[in-house]
Amino acid sequence: MKIAVYGATGAIGSAIVSEAASRGHDVTGISRRGGSDVTGDAHDPEFATAVAEKHDVVVSAVGPSRTEDDGTRFPDTIANLAATLGDRRLVVVGGAGSLTVDGVRLVDTPEFPELYKAEALKGAASLEILRDAPADVDWTYLSPAPVIAPGERTGSYTLGTESPVGDRISIADYALALVDEIENPAHVRTRFTVAG
Repeated sequence: MKIAVYGATGAIGSAIVSEAASRGHDVTGISRRGGSDVTGDAHDPEFATAVAEKHDVVVSAVGPSRTEDDGTRFPDTIANLAATLGDRRLVVVGGAGSLTVDGVRLVDTPEFPELYKAEALKGAASLEILRDAPADVDWTYLSPAPVIAPGERTGSYTLGTESPVGDRISIADYALALVDEIENPAHVRTRFTVAG
């Protein structure tokens, strides 16, 4: 399978590239700042269209900035990837802030860390954009557990849908879950979550 990974030089993006490549997929890593197979911007419609045309699956492992924009760039980037996808599949590395407990989003709880609130709201906005996308847009949004951090690849994880199913997951196991979903689509046009 031909898989394009935006954000390929980041911690999660690079883990996804490694996991997919280890399974024999033809992976193209993409980064805005270079250091990957291709330099380019997921926000650029012409570039995103060209990437989608050459791949079976497009993965967005780009993250919202905590400081660099007015809050619209990340959701607009996800909207651009969805709009330029054609008949390919889009798999988005999402955030945990939009997960809910008793109907309340984590980002809206008093305990949610203020430092991460702005980026969590951008992530939540991107999920709503996908949920509102036309019916022919093939997307999946994968929220990690509330804490995602470097750690060992255990080879196992717990699946959930709208609410957290654990407190933590390693980046390696998150990448494992995401590539499993690419190979065996079980969450089409929906969000799911994983924990270790």
